[in-house]
Amino acid sequence: MPAVLHGKRFRADVENWDRMTVLPLAGAVAKLKSFRKTKFDQTVDLCIHLGIDPKQADQMVRGSLALPHGIGKSKRVVAFCPADKVEAAKEAGAIEVGGEELVKKVEGGWMDFDVAIATPDMMRVVSRLGKTLGPKGLMPSPKSGTVTPDVAKAVKEYAAGKIEFRNDAGGNVHAVIGKMSFDAQKLEENAQALIDYIHRVKPSSTKGQYFKKVSISGTMTPGVLIAFTN
Repeated sequence: MPAVLHGKRFRADVENWDRMTVLPLAGAVAKLKSFRKTKFDQTVDLCIHLGIDPKQADQMVRGSLALPHGIGKSKRVVAFCPADKVEAAKEAGAIEVGGEELVKKVEGGWMDFDVAIATPDMMRVVSRLGKTLGPKGLMPSPKSGTVTPDVAKAVKEYAAGKIEFRNDAGGNVHAVIGKMSFDAQKLEENAQALIDYIHRVKPSSTKGQYFKKVSISGTMTPGVLIAFTN
């Protein structure tokens, strides 16, 4: 496998820095923010490597969470709901709202949205979009909080940047927790909220060490290891 080539900025950031150093959360955020600045506002990502077996369905870790300080980015949300909830969904920030007609619009190729919310009674028609939305990770699901009778609340949360996550094939959970421009305390509180949530949803069938590694990084920075407890 060819070596990964890093730019001058990345190499400068890791100079005189032992990347195996583990810091408390506050120290890790401070270290992250000490790295060289870029011309754009980098996204900050938290990665948690879990001691789960990703091949086992009962050890999947997934969910959704409204972080205390958002993620610094709004999302385009559509809502599949009955007529009596259309106005509430629009007022909450949905860019498109409807039932059968919205399903047909998506079937016709329209995909200009980031999140799809649906009320439970609409899933009988939304299910037709499984092959269209599923591969893109946009299919509404009760587990991710995108199938709910309180469609207005869900639209408002996701439009404000509510995150969704699920473990990958390596047992890692990656999630955006903000922007580099956030002050340190906001990044710390967002990171802690996600760490606490992942702790709470630990699968009962998981054996041994649950958290194996936690790191925080920017779009163009090295990762910084965070101390944690299991």
